[in-house]
Amino acid sequence: MNEPSRILSLVALGVADLKRSIAFYETLGFRRKALAADGVGFFQAGASAIAVFPFDELANDANIACEGMAENFRGIALAWNCRSEHGVDVVNSRAGEAGAVIRKPAQDAFWGDYSGYFSDLDGHLWEVAYNSLSLDR
Repeated sequence: MNEPSRILSLVALGVADLKRSIAFYETLGFRRKALAADGVGFFQAGASAIAVFPFDELANDANIACEGMAENFRGIALAWNCRSEHGVDVVNSRAGEAGAVIRKPAQDAFWGDYSGYFSDLDGHLWEVAYNSLSLDR
């Protein structure tokens, strides 16, 4: 029997306002896919995809309650690796202009390169980084 492949293919993000979240991710430069899909926004993100899905519908799909979710930190951060420090600054600037909360302005990181954090419109934490050792180079 073959082992299943270990490939992260989709990250589903629960959101409060689907149209607003779709506009936010489009502002960041993500291209929306599957435009005919009703009630969800799909975006290609390199080899993976991001889906924005109303909180209550995502919780219902997983058969869990959405009450009591952590407001400030959920114990997870999505990471966006850029090809330069300038790229990090561009992403953070666009995110801030689109309504994101800049949690940590981009700066030299303790691990040697450059990174910062923002929270999207629904509090999902994103690290934006330039990592000279990144595997995608």
